[in-house]
Amino acid sequence: MRRGFFLFDSFVFMFTGLIEEVGEINNITSIGGGYKISIKANHIIDDLAVDDSVSINGACQTVVQVKGNIFEVEAVEETLRKTTLGNFRSGKKVNLERALTLNKRLGGHLVLGHVDCVGTVQSIQPERTGVLIKIKYPPEFSRYVINSGSICLDGVSLTTARNGNDWFLVSIIPHTWNKTTLYSLKIGEKVNLEFDVLGKYIEKLIHSNQISQQKNEDLWKEFLSDY
Repeated sequence: MRRGFFLFDSFVFMFTGLIEEVGEINNITSIGGGYKISIKANHIIDDLAVDDSVSINGACQTVVQVKGNIFEVEAVEETLRKTTLGNFRSGKKVNLERALTLNKRLGGHLVLGHVDCVGTVQSIQPERTGVLIKIKYPPEFSRYVINSGSICLDGVSLTTARNGNDWFLVSIIPHTWNKTTLYSLKIGEKVNLEFDVLGKYIEKLIHSNQISQQKNEDLWKEFLSDY
């Protein structure tokens, strides 16, 4: 059985947003409307097997083949529409993380590898110690972004420093800057974003309760109108 967590009565695979290693795109071939992507890895490949889940720049993918230090995944049309995987090219560096196991500390935050939208790098500002990165994203997702909240950028668990209606800032510490692909970002580059899953579930529950309450009120009004 594949490893995962039960969350809200659903079987899902979890990540932490703590990158295990930076891999490299080896080759990309077309398969219908999707891509078969092969990735070189040195560390995670040790216990990687077919059917395992791997986060590639924040997008959860299923391993379909492992050979030597290379593993393959198949990105279908929906994945290419919602993520930056369609822009991958041979030689590109990517953030890699295997699915979280039950005996591992949750050092980042709960990440599903389900990309919500693609953002754009607006500015990169080096400071004396860290680096500030400003990301612009579709404003309809702004309700999920709060100051000092969790956000996943290209698979990296980060904390928002400041935010506006369609942008947010993250401050990158030197360790994260050097151990992930964030150091290679350029202004105008597209990045995968996943917002805090807990906020999305809470929003769904509140919305469902509001609909149920409205239906009950409508039924009472209809009932009372008959008398």
